[in-house]
Amino acid sequence: MQAWRVHENGEPGAVMRLEEVDRPVPGDGQLLLKVRAANINFPDALLCRGEYQVRPPLPFTPGVEICGETEGGRRVIANPALPYGGFAEYAVADEAALLDAPASLDDAEAAALHIGYQTGWFGLHRRAHLRAGETLLVHAAAGGVGSAAVQLGKAAGAKVIGVVGGPEKAEVARELGCDLVIDRRSENVIGAVKEATGGRGADVVYDPVGGEAFTQSTKCIAFEGRIVVVGFASGTIPAPALNHALVKNYSILGLHWGLYNAKDPASIVACHAELTRLAADGVIKPLISERVPLKDAADAVQRVADGRSTGRVTVVPEGASR
Repeated sequence: MQAWRVHENGEPGAVMRLEEVDRPVPGDGQLLLKVRAANINFPDALLCRGEYQVRPPLPFTPGVEICGETEGGRRVIANPALPYGGFAEYAVADEAALLDAPASLDDAEAAALHIGYQTGWFGLHRRAHLRAGETLLVHAAAGGVGSAAVQLGKAAGAKVIGVVGGPEKAEVARELGCDLVIDRRSENVIGAVKEATGGRGADVVYDPVGGEAFTQSTKCIAFEGRIVVVGFASGTIPAPALNHALVKNYSILGLHWGLYNAKDPASIVACHAELTRLAADGVIKPLISERVPLKDAADAVQRVADGRSTGRVTVVPEGASR
C-alpha cells in the first residue's frame, strides 16, 4: 500500500515521503481500517516537526483523524494509532474508540467532525458553560478548529464574533454564520469587540491561536468572562498576568480534549451522539475547503501548517469515496 512516512523531523513539505509499504498489522484490541478520508489537523504538522506532546518513533505516518471502513464494511470515525496514521491507504485504530460515521455526512465531512467539533463542544459547554444570549469570540474563525466553534456557538444560541486574517477568510467566516467578523489585519480587535458589545466585552473567548490573540482577549473579556485556551497555532505560548485575571474577574480555562479519552471516555461517546444529532438536523456541517488526492498530502499539510487554508483540507486516497 501507499503511505506517507516521516523519517526525520522538520517541515511537513520537506520530511513527508510517499512510500510503498506493507499494510500495518493491528495489535491486541485494534482493527485494520481502509482509509476513506483523512482530515488534516495542525497537530499533524507538529508531529512532523517533533513538537507535539506525543512523539511516535521514526519512521511514522501522520494523520490523526480519519473516516475509515472496517473489514466488515462498518463506516467509522477514528483516531489512528500512531505510528500508523491516516495519510495512507490503510491505518490502525483501537476498536473500543471507534465511532459510527454520521449517515448525514460524506466521508470527508465525517472525518472532519471528530477532533475539531469534539474540542469545540467540550470547550464551549463542559469548560466554559456557554449560555444562549452570551457573546462568543472565536479566534481564527475561518480555520478548521475555529469554524467548528462558530457553528457550535450559533447552535447554542450565542452571538458569535469571528476574528480572521484577511478578506478571503472574512468572507468564509460570514458564510459560516458569524454575527460580526473582524479582520485583525485591518481592524482593531479590542475596539471592535467593545463597540459591538456596548463596552461589556465577550463572555466567552475560544482561542486556538495563543500569542497576541490571547493578549487581545484579556483586554476585551467581560466581567466573569471565560477564556478557553485550545492551542497555540501562532507558535507563541502566552504567559498570562494572573493579577490581571484577578482584577477583572475572568477565568482562564485549559482544554486538552484527548485527556477525556483516558479520564472520561463515556463523555466522548455522549458528545458524538449530540454532534451526530446536530449534523442530522443540518445545524452543523464541517466546512471542507479542499479534497486532495493522497499524492498531494504533504503539500496540503504544509499549507495548513502555514495558515494558508480555510476550513478543513481532507486527503482522499484514490478509489475511496469522496
